[in-house]
Amino acid sequence: QVQLVEFGGKSVQAGDSLQLSCGFSGRTFANYVMAWARQAPGKGREFVAIISRSGRRIDYAHSLQARFTISRDNAKNMVYLQMNNLQPEDTAVYYCAADRSGSIYITLADVDYWGQGTQVNVSS
Repeated sequence: QVQLVEFGGKSVQAGDSLQLSCGFSGRTFANYVMAWARQAPGKGREFVAIISRSGRRIDYAHSLQARFTISRDNAKNMVYLQMNNLQPEDTAVYYCAADRSGSIYITLADVDYWGQGTQVNVSS
């Protein structure tokens, strides 16, 4: 069974940067596509970024591509989300996700495993 643990969420000011981390255990990390999703108060969950098994293919939510960067370290079983110039609308619970399909073109329903989430609050 895959276990995902996110950490790094906290309260920040608008314009700050923050890096989220997600630790993976239970299976072979390099066999999983990894992603970050978020859920803002009163809204549905949405993908933020997704990265292929090798890290060579990446996709972002279009509106976030300029400020967010996803990366992974297959030697450490870790995936990261670097968030720059954070804005109040980025306030959300951020979730780490793992999928074994091999494709970065997946939907929320396709995800095999979710973490518990880490809260990010951005104040103006």
